[in-house]
Order: sequence, then C-alpha cells, then structure tokens
Amino acid sequence: MHVLSIPTWVIHISSVIEWIAAIWLVWTYGELTKKRYWWGLSFAMLPALISAMCACTWHFFDNPKSLEWLVMTQASTTVLGNCTLCLAAAWIWYSQGKIKKSKVK
Repeated sequence: MHVLSIPTWVIHISSVIEWIAAIWLVWTYGELTKKRYWWGLSFAMLPALISAMCACTWHFFDNPKSLEWLVMTQASTTVLGNCTLCLAAAWIWYSQGKIKKSKVK
C-alpha cells in the first residue's frame, strides 16, 4: 500500500465514495420525478465506478504483476462507462425535447 501517498489515497477513496453518492442521488431524483431516464443515467455510471474500484484495488496491493488484468479491466470499463454516459446523456437530452425530428420534404 506504500505505492501511493496518503493524500493520493484520500483523493482515490473520496472519489469512489462521491461517485457512489452521485449514483444514489441520481437514482433518487429519478424516483422523485418518475422519469426513467435518470435511472438510466445511474446505471450508466456503474462502469465508471467499477473502473475506479479496479484502480484502487490494484494500487492497494502495490501494483503486482499477478493483478495486471485489473489494469485492462479498468481501461475497458472506462471506455464502456464513457459510452454509456454519453448514451444516457443523449437519452436525457432527447427526452427533454432538445432534439427536434426534422421533416423530410
């Protein structure tokens, strides 16, 4: 656990806690407004949380070669998370009426 400094660990751990809180708050907002696309956003946030947890786990065990698969998992879930967040944002934007269907003449 000596690979990262204490302040860096504080940032890593607090970021994971904040992300969990954000997922819960978005889900709760979806329940209060009865708008399913907010639930979609909370699900879309999960791959990014998994990515952060992979990074913390790898650092916790001092970046051993035996856990290098976590690096690939972290990178993959980051890409997946970016894509799901983009799709969720588009769903929210579309649901808010920001995109008008164009008429074909």
